[in-house]
Amino acid sequence: MAKIINIDGLYGSEGGQVLRTACSLAVITKKPCCIFNIRKNRPSPGLMPQHLIALQSLANICNGKVEGNFLGSDKINFYPGFNYKNKISVKIPTAESVVLILQSLLPVCIFSDQETEIEINGGATDTFFAPTFDYFIYVFLNFLTKMGGRVEINILRRGYYPQGGAKVKIKVNPVLKLKPLNLTQRDNLKRILAISGASSSLKEQKIAERQMAGINEILGKFKLPIEERVEYYETQCPGSQVCLIAEFENTMIGVDNLGKLGKKAEIIGQEVALDLLKEQKTEACLDKYLTDQILPYLALANGASKVTVSEITNHCKTNMWIIEKFLEGRFIINGNLIAWSPR
Repeated sequence: MAKIINIDGLYGSEGGQVLRTACSLAVITKKPCCIFNIRKNRPSPGLMPQHLIALQSLANICNGKVEGNFLGSDKINFYPGFNYKNKISVKIPTAESVVLILQSLLPVCIFSDQETEIEINGGATDTFFAPTFDYFIYVFLNFLTKMGGRVEINILRRGYYPQGGAKVKIKVNPVLKLKPLNLTQRDNLKRILAISGASSSLKEQKIAERQMAGINEILGKFKLPIEERVEYYETQCPGSQVCLIAEFENTMIGVDNLGKLGKKAEIIGQEVALDLLKEQKTEACLDKYLTDQILPYLALANGASKVTVSEITNHCKTNMWIIEKFLEGRFIINGNLIAWSPR
């Protein structure tokens, strides 16, 4: 077994991202890791339910072992296994984010030696402090596909906070080598895909239509090529979400928002539209939400990558720091350009 890699959870963003990135890379590189001071300065320090589920799922898929995997724990030792499973079922009894669980599992499955099926029962497809599922499908997976990743998603049921209840099936095909990304010019805007969705219980109130009206109130002034999609779903509890995807000739950027109790649906739409305009002004090829998510794949790709980003966030810097502990290479930042240089 390789020498254990020690990671101080107080570094940078101090959140669950440290766990997700480090333990995924531990499995891929077969390097065990010790993470301490986990979320030490947060109001509820230590491991939360979503972290326990992600860690156990990672250990399960590779027949690995986690020490210290209990609620409130501020230190874990993660020992990757060497025998990958081709099928796992993940049960989420709470409304934790399905997307964040998948962020842990996908890199491992992509670099497996066989096709992997993941079935997720429970959790929320669209919840706070995580990308919406539409963003995950239309933005994140689009870039992963550009790099050669092959992931099939089947949403059987959406889930919102606080009850969750989602059901999702994922099939991941292994990839021997990911292609690097070189994106520095967007070129012309082709279209903006606007998705506004809500629970069927909110259909009478026209929540999805009103969110879309808020989007159009802002973006309608600019005569942009907008393709609208209004959707309703059967869910265990009420909820709504919006996602805007601006597709350019060479790239795409995305933003999203969630419905909130006590806030008008029109305002939810206006907020996401303003967020898109802010991202669009930067002329970067990657939005600030995607940047930290795609970094591990850039570093795992076969060759050097170079991308322009709208903002280098604290999450982004934290992920760079963790990735460089596991992989041979380094990130180079020059203004809003991030390059990965393998050794």
